[in-house]
Amino acid sequence: MHPKALLDHCAELIAQILTFEHPADATVARYSREQRALGSRDRPLLADAAYALLRDKPLIEWLLKQRPADVVQPAPKGPKGQPRPTAKARALALLALRRDAEFLAQAATPEEQDWLAACRELEANPPPDQPAACRHGLPDWLAERLREQVGEGFEALARALRESAPLDLRVNLLKAKRPAVLKQLADAGLQAEPTPYSPLGVRLAGKPSLQKLPLYLDGSIEVQDEGSQLLALLLDARRNETVADFCAGAGGKTLAIGAAMRNTGRLYAFDTSAHRLEGLQPRLKRSGLSCVHPMAIAHERDERLSRLLGKMDRVLVDAPCSGLGTLRRSPDLKWRSDAGGIAEIAALQARILESAARLVKPGGRLVYATCSLLREENEAVADAFTAMQRDFVALPVAELLERAGIEQSAGLVQGGYLRLWPHLHASDGFFAAVWQRKP
Repeated sequence: MHPKALLDHCAELIAQILTFEHPADATVARYSREQRALGSRDRPLLADAAYALLRDKPLIEWLLKQRPADVVQPAPKGPKGQPRPTAKARALALLALRRDAEFLAQAATPEEQDWLAACRELEANPPPDQPAACRHGLPDWLAERLREQVGEGFEALARALRESAPLDLRVNLLKAKRPAVLKQLADAGLQAEPTPYSPLGVRLAGKPSLQKLPLYLDGSIEVQDEGSQLLALLLDARRNETVADFCAGAGGKTLAIGAAMRNTGRLYAFDTSAHRLEGLQPRLKRSGLSCVHPMAIAHERDERLSRLLGKMDRVLVDAPCSGLGTLRRSPDLKWRSDAGGIAEIAALQARILESAARLVKPGGRLVYATCSLLREENEAVADAFTAMQRDFVALPVAELLERAGIEQSAGLVQGGYLRLWPHLHASDGFFAAVWQRKP
């Protein structure tokens, strides 16, 4: 597609995303499906522009105020199906793409290029009164809470959260070993290396398409962030056990747990969304797992769970959360969340954890996890559970990580809990607490 037309598509997509009616990834996917004229090289540029805007939203909006885009004009009426974004949407798209000089040389008018040069100069030499949000890229309420939690590490954390996340894979040990996978990836022309912590992980350079890769098609690899892999390792599910992934979603951790069980025993994948569980089916087929039993439940106290009370060897509760540990992948979450909603989420997490704990048999293991950075969703929930549930004893996470073959495990533990930070561990932000039910 011609760059000028593609710029209009960028502007139209950005306008739709900024309504925040739907998650950004869903909006990008829908737009790409609907606009059939977009080519395979066009879609990544659209997505990159959208996510760049969401990461730098305070800075971009500030630049637009400081350097009004009078030279930017709305797109003229074009062919049927071609978007006609407003001048503001076009200006936002230009700023989101301001570092792509090659593309803008073809897409922007000379006047727009001069305007962008002035914006880049202002960005490089900001005045002393520039709002702090332009530097950290976070809403004020979230910046305040994270600064309280990490202190001097806040600036490094904020920088990491504005970066794009790497593409991590998990090796399915039912079908392959990591050294063999690394060799096959190299033979396919892909740059890959072992993840620093997970013994099952592989980290790819860039964002290559995997859908036609033999390793992906035969289920030898699955896309899964390294931090998420560590949660399954903490659960340490064994052969012939009865295990539950209480908030399974699309089943990434379910697949990892099933492989650890060597496709034996019985693994329940519970979720309140039947639609999300449907996404697990093709992944199960590729993985070779037959021990998984997906079950959609109405809520955490669904009566159908009563027959399983006290019968589970292990239960993982990867609870619904704000998702603020995944801002490198989903930067729209920081603009879709607010301080008031965090308390509601934490209350739901406590209820889910309490209900899931009822399934654990004496001597069994319970893992609570989130992909949030906030103490309210993590330590506060875990500490309250420990105080109230006298028949559960907290387990030493550092020792569990060492037993799972995780190197440098001491650096992953804070206050007795697993704590992963994007700026320290190059993973998504994750938290996990582990308990054993008294025999």
